Amino acid sequence: MFNPTRRNRNIGTENQGFSQNNKLKISTPYGTLKSFYERIEKYQTEIRMINGHEFLFIIEETRENCFHSCSVNDLAKIIQYIPKEDYGDLRFIILRQPKRKEEIISPVWGRLVYSFEFENEYFPAIILDSIDLNKRLVWSKKQTIEDQKEFILLKEDGHLFIENKRDFISELKLNPSRNTQLYRTLLHEFGHYVHYLEVVERPGTNDAKEIRDDYYMSLPKVEKEKFAHQYTNRLKKKLTDDKIIPFENM
Repeated sequence: MFNPTRRNRNIGTENQGFSQNNKLKISTPYGTLKSFYERIEKYQTEIRMINGHEFLFIIEETRENCFHSCSVNDLAKIIQYIPKEDYGDLRFIILRQPKRKEEIISPVWGRLVYSFEFENEYFPAIILDSIDLNKRLVWSKKQTIEDQKEFILLKEDGHLFIENKRDFISELKLNPSRNTQLYRTLLHEFGHYVHYLEVVERPGTNDAKEIRDDYYMSLPKVEKEKFAHQYTNRLKKKLTDDKIIPFENM
């Protein structure tokens, strides 16, 4: 799973959050296999034991007007209610500060990386990007069915959209962004990882694991998203019914 010679095959593809056809490019320094989201600078780390599993939180320093919407305490509280068997080998939880060019090309709430290199160790990682309060959410009026569902969820998270001739626009605010990243994005990325576990890791037989890994990576994006959405909805409903979420900033 953590073979570094296989780990970067999706860089530059939609599987890693951006298209190869963008006019702008995120450069990769010569002589490194690290992708742009692995270049962590000016960071602090914090180890948390959650249900007997060690997580390493990596908190990158933010630039002016950028903030991490979720605290380590916020994230740890949610993670403790995720089934322990779903942790697998996932160890890194990264609060990342993207570069300005990356925000233009590859704006995301978060992403899952199946094998992330940090200080010469390779583990799965969930990355949550910081929020730039100078930025806006722009949502086109021409929406697919999936776009419409996400648009409704964003409004339920508290994002306030103003309509113009072409788009719906919302100023980024910390509290709605926290709702999105803490109660949905984090669970969604766990859902992607659980899908990987079910297809690749849990069936056993190590000699066939590489074949299963190739099969998983070849699955259509829509199938992966469907699994992650279902996982998120199921777990979020349980946490809401049990009155665990929402909760105040910690």
